[in-house]
Amino acid sequence: MGSLSDNKKPHAVCVPYPPPGHINPMLKLAKILHYKGFHITFVNTEYNHKRLVRSRGPASVEGLPDFQFKTIPDGLPPLDGDHTQDITALCYSTSHNCFIPFKNLINELNNTPNLPPVSRIVSDGSMSITPRVLILLFS
Repeated sequence: MGSLSDNKKPHAVCVPYPPPGHINPMLKLAKILHYKGFHITFVNTEYNHKRLVRSRGPASVEGLPDFQFKTIPDGLPPLDGDHTQDITALCYSTSHNCFIPFKNLINELNNTPNLPPVSRIVSDGSMSITPRVLILLFS
């Protein structure tokens, strides 16, 4: 779609902390923001995105032009199956390996034609990468 009015919508990037229990509440908040008129980009780690698709089906992450899902790597080796990742390793890896992929994703979103520029980043307080990207984005 991408009409001029769509480009003037506020664009919120929603980033849940990757350990279990953080994704569904952030997804609910993203849906509320979308209902209130925001363009939404929901960012998951690649591992959690695959789990989301496996549990809810491929249709759960497609279909709306103003609500999109994007992924970033978490920096951990891939796991087979539906195992829970080691939480300590995941927390460490997220804080040390996700900054550059997340910054690149924000730049990509801001340079995508017919997509409103990112105006907000909504993240869990534990996502230490988001304030650093915000400083770069809005300074």
